[in-house]
Amino acid sequence: MSKVYQPQDKFFKKAKEQGYRARSAFKLQAIQDRFHLISPGDHVLDLGAAPGSFLQLVEKLVGSKGLAVGIDLKPIEDLKKPNIKTIVGDILDDAIYQQLGIDQFDVITSDLAPSTSGVKSVDAGRSFQLNEQVLNVAEKYLKLGGHVVMKAFPGAEHQQLLKKAKGMFKNIKTFKPEAVRKSSREEYVIGIERIA
Repeated sequence: MSKVYQPQDKFFKKAKEQGYRARSAFKLQAIQDRFHLISPGDHVLDLGAAPGSFLQLVEKLVGSKGLAVGIDLKPIEDLKKPNIKTIVGDILDDAIYQQLGIDQFDVITSDLAPSTSGVKSVDAGRSFQLNEQVLNVAEKYLKLGGHVVMKAFPGAEHQQLLKKAKGMFKNIKTFKPEAVRKSSREEYVIGIERIA
């Protein structure tokens, strides 16, 4: 018998208790605990940032000398922290980055996900396209030695995504944090140390 979908599981409750806007903060925390990608003082770009839970955690990790920048097509309610900037817009719009006045970031995180259709191959294909866009942003705005974190729904094009990422980073890891629902195919692709 399959497990019943539980929207309000322990990570949902934990997020509420700790003041995070979504459970995804614990996915990024698990990635950080395992791979130590974000350091105090870093400039971090979060793509698909709404509702802002990645930014809430990033802000704590980078500290007062760092900066967390979130971009999303949807507005993000003000997080009321001086080291968080949020922008409504398309992640591929170069004008956004020029307006920020930041040439390069230390880390790029992406929790971008397609509007799921329920058809695995379709959702995986859309996820691949989004992650191609993330890597395109990384080619322009991630510094050499920087890291990327991308949400993925593995499918037919997954190896193609990993191949492209392997050409850009010293190491590529895939990781499924505990906070990802057991029923979900979601995992994270992590590019460590940009080399090209």
